[in-house]
Amino acid sequence: MSEQRDEPGQPAESAEPGGEERRTVSDPTALKALAHPLRQRILRHLGVSGPATSTTLAAALDENTGTLSYHLRRLERGGFIEDIPERAGGRERWWRAVRGLDVRRPALEELTDGERAVVSTLDRMRMAEDLELARRYLANEAEPDAFLRGSRSLSHLTREELDAFHDAYLELLARFSRGPEDAAPSARPVALRWFGVSVE
Repeated sequence: MSEQRDEPGQPAESAEPGGEERRTVSDPTALKALAHPLRQRILRHLGVSGPATSTTLAAALDENTGTLSYHLRRLERGGFIEDIPERAGGRERWWRAVRGLDVRRPALEELTDGERAVVSTLDRMRMAEDLELARRYLANEAEPDAFLRGSRSLSHLTREELDAFHDAYLELLARFSRGPEDAAPSARPVALRWFGVSVE
């Protein structure tokens, strides 16, 4: 699942390569489903390893199946995961991450105090993850076969140009977005991040 947030200028739905529609998620109730550490781990596991049942997730994440089932239902209600009917068999459902989601932070002035607290929690969780990714990048950049690339730059942009840059980034991300089921045998899961911020 690819996630973007808080960026204006993109239509609610746009076609992905292959004709798939991208769906925007910005409802505070749906975003609340993301603001939990275990649910983030579930989504990461499904994104990296592909479909799983509550039993296989419980084993992978060292949690009990009852706990996993509760959090899977919350993620399903939020629209972040879905079951796979064609893999149904026995009593367990198979789950996969929903592809093509465009997750956005609602405008802060439209949120209640409680919803702002949820968004702030989610931001802190994501920032902690991003800092860990940056640490791993620095730890591995000297390795000749490291699976990483990075770039930093400075430009002078208007707000409209920054929005246009972001939309072009989303188009590029959609072009290269693949789940584990669609990836080439030599592919590895790669975390992709970008942000732009005024330096003044």
